[in-house]
Amino acid sequence: MYSKEKKIKKIILLAFKIGLGSSVAIAIASMLGLEQVAPAGTIALLTLMSTKWDTVRLSVYRILSFFIAVLLAGIIFNFIDDGWMGYGLYVFANVLIAGMLDWMGTLSVNALVGMHFLASGEYTVEFVRSELLLVVIGVIIALIINLFNDDHNRRQDIIDGMRYVEYQLQGIIGELALYLSDKPMQQNVWLDMRALEAELLAYIREAQEYQDNTFQSHPGYYIEYFEMRYQQCKILHNLHAEMRKVRSMPVQAHVISEYLLYMKQYVVEINLPEKQIEKLEELFEDMRKERLPRTREEFESRAILYHVLMDIEDFLLTKKKFVDNLDEQKLRRYWDADNKKKW
Repeated sequence: MYSKEKKIKKIILLAFKIGLGSSVAIAIASMLGLEQVAPAGTIALLTLMSTKWDTVRLSVYRILSFFIAVLLAGIIFNFIDDGWMGYGLYVFANVLIAGMLDWMGTLSVNALVGMHFLASGEYTVEFVRSELLLVVIGVIIALIINLFNDDHNRRQDIIDGMRYVEYQLQGIIGELALYLSDKPMQQNVWLDMRALEAELLAYIREAQEYQDNTFQSHPGYYIEYFEMRYQQCKILHNLHAEMRKVRSMPVQAHVISEYLLYMKQYVVEINLPEKQIEKLEELFEDMRKERLPRTREEFESRAILYHVLMDIEDFLLTKKKFVDNLDEQKLRRYWDADNKKKW
């Protein structure tokens, strides 16, 4: 289960990294004898809030946008004596350029640079160099600190999450099978599905964050996996809604119930559901050979059950499509021996 403990652990780790990075940046700025040292810690803090890949991109953008900010400051503050008006125009120009270049993450640091120019009234090579050093120190410390991530444990948490999701889906399918066999369900399936959907969205975010924090090429697999399971969970939602419309369970419902019990054991990571699809096709064919319904109620129930079978088919095809669309690198991850041991 995606627990609050994991979230708290991530927050504590981030807080430690930000505290360490900010203090180290300030210490380095002090050792270099810079007049302003606190901004180095602020820049490190703002950059450390990003993931590993975002930190790399943002660091490059910060350096490039710094020179644009310096140019704007030199033009605007030299021609406009009124401080508040000049700063407002400076920020306006920065936002305009950052928006067009999709560099909005650089605005906070550039605003800080603008305040330094405004407060000091200087525009010398030495002052520009000092401001550049503050930015460089902040982003370099952020880059170094963000290299240290607990990637192995985070990957294991994601894999554990995959096993948990599979277990939950199997339980939900088992409950639906009970319903079709006219037996009382042990759980509130509706609440279980709602809870699982929320957890799957959390796992998708976790997988996205893991992808952005590793320089390896495979982690997109985990995002696609959880997205596939999310789609399957929504299909089960539809299936459940269809089943509840059945007024009285015909004999075919028990056959579908048995199929669900057969199918649920294959809701695992390493399974291409071709055999399950073949068996489902046999069920479709058997239903076509059944005698025609004799009453309106029987006709409606049979039609609903046919839609239930179509939902089951969509459930299986969603997994098949997931595997079929994996590229070579993701297929290697799919057939990874470590993952196979986990199920």
